[in-house]
Amino acid sequence: MNLTLKVWRQSGPRSKGSIHTYPAENIPKEASFLEMLDIVNERIIESGDDPIHFDHDCREGICGACSLTINGVPHSKEKGITTCQVHMRKFRDGDTLWIEPFRADPFPVIKDLIVDRTAFDRIIASGGYIDIRTGSAVDANSVPVAKDYADSAFDAAACIGCGACVAACKNASAMLFVSAKVSHLGHLPQGQPERRKRALSMVRQMDKEGFGNCTNQYECEAACPKEISVDHIARLNRDYGKAVLDEQFA
Repeated sequence: MNLTLKVWRQSGPRSKGSIHTYPAENIPKEASFLEMLDIVNERIIESGDDPIHFDHDCREGICGACSLTINGVPHSKEKGITTCQVHMRKFRDGDTLWIEPFRADPFPVIKDLIVDRTAFDRIIASGGYIDIRTGSAVDANSVPVAKDYADSAFDAAACIGCGACVAACKNASAMLFVSAKVSHLGHLPQGQPERRKRALSMVRQMDKEGFGNCTNQYECEAACPKEISVDHIARLNRDYGKAVLDEQFA
């Protein structure tokens, strides 16, 4: 395959970036999207230029580090996969591909296609955990959990924190991410004592980081590589509302 790449290049957080054009020639259809970038980078390095910088780790759709915007869509138009799971056979010979980083003020560009997503880490640190003593590991099935709750908790826990929900949202809202982290603990018995406190602290940290408000457009669910449901956002809104009332009347 022979393609044309339009790639965002930016030397640093305070530098002005721009789109650069690169040929991607003789790319195997069996190659993944990141393997295609590796091939192009090898040729760029051989020519003496600085390679395209992009983030990656597992290349198995688990970590979410590979987050790129492909032709204006986070992780590409394919549903339920991350960038590293996109294969070149999904494109046509002669296509022009626009490759950019995830766009959101709380995700500042570090270099080229790499963004700083530590805002997510700070949201998790504000309350995305259980800090009460839960004792040692108990025997399986000794703590009953309704199947509906278990299934919903598992769905929420699938979130890999890639940030596609933020990049897809016109408001750069992190509500799907926060709701998934709040919901997967809130569905379990161990997470109940801090349920409202968790929602309150994580939403406030999200606002502090500069993420926008949710306006129920559902782009987040459509772009999520783990297809996490926006139902978790409704649950978060209920928990947050109750937490605010508890705080006001305490």
